[in-house]
Amino acid sequence: MDVLDITHDPQRRSWVASANEPGAEFPIQNLPLGVFSRAGDAPRGGVAIGDQVLDLRAALDAGLISGEAAEAAAGPTLNRLMAMGRAASRELRAAVSALLAEESGAASRGAEILVPVAEARMHLPGAIANFTDFMVSRDHSARLGALKDPNAPLPPAFDSLPVAYHSRASSVRPSGEGVVRPNGQWRRKEGMHFGPTEALDYELELAIWVAGENALGTPVPMSRAPERLFGYGLLNDWSARDMQRWEMPPLGPFLAKSLGTTVSPWIVTAEAMIPFMVPAAARAEGVPAPLPHLDSPGNRERGGLSIALEVLLLTPAMRAAGAAPARLTATEFAWMAWTPAQMVTHHASNGCNLLPGDLLGSGTCSGPTDESRACMAEIILSGPINLPGGETRRFLEDGDEVIFRGRAHAEGAVSIGFGECRAVVLPAPAWPAD
Repeated sequence: MDVLDITHDPQRRSWVASANEPGAEFPIQNLPLGVFSRAGDAPRGGVAIGDQVLDLRAALDAGLISGEAAEAAAGPTLNRLMAMGRAASRELRAAVSALLAEESGAASRGAEILVPVAEARMHLPGAIANFTDFMVSRDHSARLGALKDPNAPLPPAFDSLPVAYHSRASSVRPSGEGVVRPNGQWRRKEGMHFGPTEALDYELELAIWVAGENALGTPVPMSRAPERLFGYGLLNDWSARDMQRWEMPPLGPFLAKSLGTTVSPWIVTAEAMIPFMVPAAARAEGVPAPLPHLDSPGNRERGGLSIALEVLLLTPAMRAAGAAPARLTATEFAWMAWTPAQMVTHHASNGCNLLPGDLLGSGTCSGPTDESRACMAEIILSGPINLPGGETRRFLEDGDEVIFRGRAHAEGAVSIGFGECRAVVLPAPAWPAD
C-alpha cells in the first residue's frame, strides 16, 4: 500500500550530518539503493545517505540490521531483493531509516558501516535480462513526427497504448562509463555512406526497475501494477539520428540505439516516491480515455510522478576553461501521457513475463515548452544550440559530456535527488582493415 509513514516524515533527521543539509540529494527521506565497491572489494549493496554509502553487508555483520530483505540487498546485484517484491523493499527501508535516524544511537558505529561516496565505485544495480524502451511524451512524438507528416505527427496507436520497442540489455552501462561513437550506415544526398555517426544525440528518460515476476501467459492488471514498480533512476538512451532515420522503416530502432544506454546507479525506491505521486496527466480535449484495462481510479489520482529533470552539457573547451556545464533541457516527468503503471500493464497484457530487474525506459521526457525539449533533435528544430563561450552544437562532438539530473518535489515533502547520470562521448574506433 502506497501510504506515508515515519520514513517520509519531513522532520526526521539523520546522524549523518551531510544528509541534513538544505538541498541534500540523499536525505534520510530518500535512501536509494545501489551496488558499489571499493578498490580490491567485491561489489555489494549499499544505501546513499548524504555524502556517504551505508554498507549493508557491514551493517549486517555488525548486527545493526537483520532480516532476509537486508541479506538480499547486500549481494552483488539487487535482483534478489527485486524478486521478493515491494513488501521486502518496504521492510528494508523501515530498518535502514531507523538505523540512520538521529535518535538511533548508532552514530558511534559510523566508521564501521559508512563509506564516503567519493571512495565508492558504482556498478549497475541489477543484472538486466530485458530492456524495453517506451515513448510516452506526446510533445516529443509530435515535434519529431511532424517532420515526416505535419498532418499526422503521432503514431496511430499513441493515444490508445504506450508505444514501445525492445532495446539491447547487454549494452546498458552505469553512469561514468564513456559511450563510444558508433560506426553505421545511412543515406546522404550523394548516396550511401558508412562511417562514424555525425548525429549522436542524448535522450533524457526515466529508468523504471521492475519488481517481482509474473508467469508467462499471466497479465498484470492495473490494480497490481504498482506492486511491480521497484524504483526509478535516470536513463540516457543514446541515439545516432542519421543511422536511425535510415534504418527505422519498417521495423523500428536497431543499431542507432543498441550502441549504448547509460543509467544512474542509484535506484530511488517506489516507497521513497510516495510523497511525489500526482494525478496522471490530463488528456487533451478530443483525446479518448484509455481502454478500461489501462485505466483505474488509483492511476488517475496518483499514477503520475512529480520529478524535475534536466540535462547539462560540458564540452572539452568548457572543461579546459574550468567553466560550469550549460543547461540544455529542463522538463517535468508529470507531463508524460502514460504512467509507469500503465507501461507495466500494457507490457504484460499479452502475458509477457516481466522479470525482477527488468529495465523500462520512459522514452524522451519532453514537455510543451522550448526549454523542455529533451533531446538535441528537438532543440535544433529552432536552430543550432548556442553555448557559453561562443561554441555551437547541432549534435554531440567527441569529448562532450552529457549530464542528467533529477529531483522529486512536492509541497510539504523533503525534496529528494536521483544522483547523476553522466557519460563522455569517446571517438569512434577505426574500422578494421580486414
